[in-house]
Amino acid sequence: MTAQHLAPPITEQDHVQGSDAAAVTLIEYGDFECPVCGRAYPVLKRVKQRLGKRLRFVFRHFPIADIHPHAEPAAEAAESVAEHGGPRAFWAMHDLMFEHQSALDDPSLARYAVEAGVDGTAVLDDLETSRYRERVRDNFMSGVRSGVNGTPTLFIDGIRYDGPRDEETLVAALDLVASHSP
Repeated sequence: MTAQHLAPPITEQDHVQGSDAAAVTLIEYGDFECPVCGRAYPVLKRVKQRLGKRLRFVFRHFPIADIHPHAEPAAEAAESVAEHGGPRAFWAMHDLMFEHQSALDDPSLARYAVEAGVDGTAVLDDLETSRYRERVRDNFMSGVRSGVNGTPTLFIDGIRYDGPRDEETLVAALDLVASHSP
């Protein structure tokens, strides 16, 4: 079996933490309502802290709406927050939604938006008009083209990673790839 590769490259539309010059890139296709993504969130947070500047982390939306009814609106709310408040606001919203997965209804999303530093009413207006639905669907389709069939799906330097998701193993895998980078 051949390794699955990330179909679309990382662009300015992506949500990125870390430098383009980092030794290794980890991409997550995630769903804010997915319980497995919720369990992966603190692990990935610790991995990012451990690798520091050697890691570039990218998050792409892959809401599985037929199982998680709040996933798509949550992803759209994250995009709205990013548009209104920039990258810091997006990552604050990202963290708040993973930390409060059981409360992703519209009033909660508006409250998290305010905590992330943007106008909650503006986010609700964007949800009402589906302003960011196409962007979320573009992320989803990029995942489909990359072979994503569930969440979370991880790619290390563009190659799908299906190994263990514990902190030590993931750090070791990222270190290994980083040590072989030019």
